[in-house]
Amino acid sequence: MSSISLQNVTKKFGDFTALSNLDLEIENGQFVALLGPSGCGKTTTMNMIAGLEETTQGNILFDGKDLSHIRIQDRNIGFVFQNYAIFTHLSGYKNLSYGLEVKKVGKSEIDQRVQAMSKRMGIDHRLDDKASKLSVNEMQKVAIARSAIVEPQIFLLDEPLSNLDASFRAYMRAELKVLQNEFGQTMIYVTHDQIEAMSLADKIAIIDNGKLMQYGDPLGIYNNPDNRFVANFVGSPR
Repeated sequence: MSSISLQNVTKKFGDFTALSNLDLEIENGQFVALLGPSGCGKTTTMNMIAGLEETTQGNILFDGKDLSHIRIQDRNIGFVFQNYAIFTHLSGYKNLSYGLEVKKVGKSEIDQRVQAMSKRMGIDHRLDDKASKLSVNEMQKVAIARSAIVEPQIFLLDEPLSNLDASFRAYMRAELKVLQNEFGQTMIYVTHDQIEAMSLADKIAIIDNGKLMQYGDPLGIYNNPDNRFVANFVGSPR
């Protein structure tokens, strides 16, 4: 696991400022939610942490090491997207084993880890099936398992539950929290759902119009919002 430090991070696309002077400290093993309305800059923040986007200004540090210009494949991260991003032409087994094969892990260890992870996620009975034949819920389980199995230091999740049905979404919230506790990984979770943020995160960073509105633990934010935007966004009812 790793600590993450964002220092005066700004991201511009032409004349548009997507993120402005963001400072954020994420400790080893913390579960941090980036919360805000659509277009506020939370996914842009995650993409810069991942290395999918470069910062316009500022630095991003993992364990004190500046990785602002380090490629995504060299950052030891796991990434789960809203739209699954799995190999639908491959079997469930091959999806889970792919990252380990790239890392040149031995075959016996790959099999052991795939069997253990698939059983942990409740998809061990679908390992021989092509991913295209899986249900939406099972596809997202495969996507999460595929990222978790390589044991990344940092786990990034971009609204991974938004396409799931309501009952399964509630189940997966609990599973994600259990997984994070088991593996001890630093997790960053993008969502516009305050219920997900409040129930999952150790800390929440609330972003609006590219600016950090408040950063703190869920109950502290709920009970003591820094401004009217935070009070309206986190409170339900407002």
